[in-house]
Amino acid sequence: MKNIILTLCIAALSLSSCQQTTEKKGADPSQEFDMVILNGRVIDPETNFDAVQNVGIKDGEIAIITADDISGKETIDATNQVVSPGFIDIHAHGQNIGDYRMQAMQGVTTMLELESGVLPVGPWYEGQAAKKLPLNYGTSSGWTYARIATFSDTEPEATVAYFQNAQKDLDWKMNIATPAQEEKILGYVEEGLNEGALGIGINAGYAPGYGQKEYYKLAKMAAKYDVASYTHVRYASNMEPKSSYEAVKELISNAALTGAHMHLCHINSTSLKDIESIIPLVDDALAQDINITVGAYPWGAASTVVGAAMFSGEGWRERMGSTANNFQLGTERMTEDQLNDYQKNKPGTFIVWHFLDESNPEDLALLDKSVMHPNILIESDEMFWMYFDDQGHIENYDGDAWPLPEGTFSHPRSNGTFAKILRSYVRERKVMTLNEAIRKMALMPAETIEDFVPQMKKKGRLQVGMDADITVFDPETVADVGTYEKPNQPAVGVNHVLVNGVAVVKKGELVTEAAPGQPIRRTIE
Repeated sequence: MKNIILTLCIAALSLSSCQQTTEKKGADPSQEFDMVILNGRVIDPETNFDAVQNVGIKDGEIAIITADDISGKETIDATNQVVSPGFIDIHAHGQNIGDYRMQAMQGVTTMLELESGVLPVGPWYEGQAAKKLPLNYGTSSGWTYARIATFSDTEPEATVAYFQNAQKDLDWKMNIATPAQEEKILGYVEEGLNEGALGIGINAGYAPGYGQKEYYKLAKMAAKYDVASYTHVRYASNMEPKSSYEAVKELISNAALTGAHMHLCHINSTSLKDIESIIPLVDDALAQDINITVGAYPWGAASTVVGAAMFSGEGWRERMGSTANNFQLGTERMTEDQLNDYQKNKPGTFIVWHFLDESNPEDLALLDKSVMHPNILIESDEMFWMYFDDQGHIENYDGDAWPLPEGTFSHPRSNGTFAKILRSYVRERKVMTLNEAIRKMALMPAETIEDFVPQMKKKGRLQVGMDADITVFDPETVADVGTYEKPNQPAVGVNHVLVNGVAVVKKGELVTEAAPGQPIRRTIE
C-alpha cells in the first residue's frame, strides 16, 4: 500500500505532500541515523519516485526518505548526484575478492553466479563467507559441474579450475547421457537445490550434445522446486540447423510445457547477428505469459574458453562468422597458429571473442535491440581477472591486492557493464532514460528471483524498509574506463556504494577493509 500511495503522490500531488506521506511511513526525522545521504536525486524504479531528498539509514535499512533536515553519525553530501538502489548482477563468474571489488567500483551491490553455477553448493557458500566479501553473493546449482563429475567419475569441485581442466574432454560436452548417467546428473543438481542454490545453472553452450530429455527434466525440476533455471543456450550460430534461433525456441518450448521460470542469459551474444529473428520469439512468448526472463550486456564481444564446444566441428567459422582474428588472448588478437595450439594444448584458457563490431553502426544497432528492449534486464557476464605467470601460462588472480596488480586483465564488461549503460546509453547517446537504466540494472534483476528468494524483495528498490544497498553516482562523469587492450581500470564517477548500510566505496575510493556482503540463499524448510 505504501508504494501505491507514493506513486500516486508523485503523479498527482506536490513534492511536499509526497514528503508528508513518506514521513508517516518512515522514522522520526529528528532522531540520529547511522548514516544520512543529503541533497541527492533519489530515484526508486518501482514507484517511479524521482526527487531531491534526504535518505536516513538505520541498522542496515532505509529508515526515512524526506525533504526535512536529518542528521547521522556519518554524512554523505550527494548534491548534484543520483542516489539509486545498488545494481544487481545476476550473471557474474569471477568470485574472488578482486572480482567483487571491481564490481563495487561501478555500483554493484549484489553479485550472483547464476548462469554457470557451481557444485557442491554448501561448501561454496562456506568458502565465500570466509573471503569477507564487500558485496552480497550467491549461486545456482551448476548442471555443467554435474555433467563433468558424472562423465569423469569424480566428485564436483566448486572451483573454476575444475571447469577449465575438463575442457580437454569431449564426452561430457557432446554425449547423450545413459539413463544411469542422467539420473546421477539430475541427482547432483537436485542436491545443490537442497543446499539452498538460487535455481539451476544450465551452461548448455559448453555441453551442446545433451539430449532433449535431459533439458526437459531440468525444466521440470525447476518447476517442482519453484525456482528459475538460467540457460546459456546450446547453440551459437547464424545458420540453420543447430542455430541460435533453434536453441532459444527450445528454451521457450520447455518453459511453456513445464511452466518453469526459465531465464535466457545474454541474448545479445548467443544471438550473434540473428537478433532480429530471435527477439520476436521472446516477444511472442511474453505475450502468451510464458514464464521467461531475458538478460543482455552492452558489448560486442564475449568471453569464453578457447576450447568451448561451439568452436569445434566442421564449418564452425562460417556458422559463427569468426576466424582466429576474432579471438583475443590477453590484450592481443590471436593468429591461426595460436588458436590451433591453444585449442589442442590449453583448451581451458579464457579468451575474448569479438562477434560484433560496435564501431559499425549496423552492428551497434543489432546490439541495441537487446540492450534497449523494455523486457530485457542488464547482466554483465563478468569474468575472472587473470594474469600471465612467469612461464607464460594464464592464471586466475585470487589475491587481495588493491589496485589489482599491473598486467592483470579481463573482459572490460567485468568492471564496466553498468557504468557503460550510464555513460553510453543514458548520457552520451541519450537512447535510454536514467530511470529506465536503473530499472534494468536494479529492480528487474531483483524481480527475476524474488518469488523464490525472499531476500531480494528488499533489494533493487530505494524505499523505506528496504535494505540499504545504495549507489551514489555523478551522472555527468560516471563511465567505464577499461578497454579490451587495457582492461585493468576501475569505473569512475561512482562516488559512494553502501552494502547493507556499510560503505564499501567512499568518495570514489574503495574501502578495502569493508566486508558487509551477505549470502543470498534459498531457505530450505
